[in-house]
Amino acid sequence: MQIQEKKVGNILIVKPSEKRIDASVATDFKGKMIDRINAGNKRIVLNLAGVDFIDSSGLGAIISSLKAIGNDGDLVICEIKETVMTLFRLTRMNRVFQIISTEEEALKALSG
Repeated sequence: MQIQEKKVGNILIVKPSEKRIDASVATDFKGKMIDRINAGNKRIVLNLAGVDFIDSSGLGAIISSLKAIGNDGDLVICEIKETVMTLFRLTRMNRVFQIISTEEEALKALSG
């Protein structure tokens, strides 16, 4: 799984290049996220602008990333498409994650 990343101050922005985060890439995605968290990135913006579909495996990988950060930091999701947002609403994960419309607003939320 390919991901783009950039640092803005002490915040890491992660943007998956795949259109789907499903069982075929979820383990790889989770591993890459955990590697970045273990490297000291505790404030992460997950930009899902290019993602059209997430299944339960993909959602599990995102939840594992949040758990790995723990109370030391935060994971904010931004630019989520309506098809993906439906999954977050159905699983009530929209109450667990801070979901913000734009990357710029997500950066502000983590900076404050």
